[in-house]
Amino acid sequence: MSERRLIIAIDGPAGAGKSTVARHLAAHFGLLNLETGAMYRAFALKTLRAKIDPGDAGGLEKLARETAIILDPTPSGNRVLLDGADVTDLIRDPEVTQAASRVSVHPVIRAWMVDLQREMGRTGGVVMEGRDIGTVVFPDADIKFFLDASPEARSQRRYEQASGPVAVENTPESQDVSQEAVTRDLRERDDRDRNRAQSPLRPAPDAVIVDSTFLTLDQVLERIEAIVRERLAEQNLGDEGLASERPAATERTDATERPQATARLVQG
Repeated sequence: MSERRLIIAIDGPAGAGKSTVARHLAAHFGLLNLETGAMYRAFALKTLRAKIDPGDAGGLEKLARETAIILDPTPSGNRVLLDGADVTDLIRDPEVTQAASRVSVHPVIRAWMVDLQREMGRTGGVVMEGRDIGTVVFPDADIKFFLDASPEARSQRRYEQASGPVAVENTPESQDVSQEAVTRDLRERDDRDRNRAQSPLRPAPDAVIVDSTFLTLDQVLERIEAIVRERLAEQNLGDEGLASERPAATERTDATERPQATARLVQG
């Protein structure tokens, strides 16, 4: 067993409950919760502000070289700073969510983000959720989950839980959308995620697949928590495998052919 602390990887399609499960595991086992989707949304927000087409890979690469993203873990979730400004609430905007899905398909942007995410979690003591954590970012994670559910189940949950407009691509924010429209949007996002050239969405070979189509949230959390405890016992990790201190404060990608933006965790 390496000296680094526990790493839990959670992957799955949009709306599968990754963020909810990650928050629960982080709080229950004393880990840092690193929400990688927030990083893509922060960059998407900057893309929109700069009026760069999310399909313009060259423009995005140039913009990434001038981008600083900071994740500040708090008891209520990650605070997201973009170039020094708190954008935690702004990145939840439906337009930003749509743009994040589009910028994330570019290999150069995913490679940049993978570098940053690896550096953030390199000391362990983290639960990290996204689309390619167990397959690309941390293929050697101690425990890997792939959360899934049918598009219909995911859209129903998203539709019922939304306190504001539901993000549907090519639909004005002010326009009411049906659950069927949300389902179609999720299918389109699934198709982009599963068929992109870089880091396509798929379960890691050793991931535990949890299909929550017919499960309640409590049932999902109970099942996943039990698996984590079982794996900890099997690997003899005990308390020393959990987070006794936070990851190093500053991380920077050093790949010379990739955008040299900064992302870091703030120590509390």
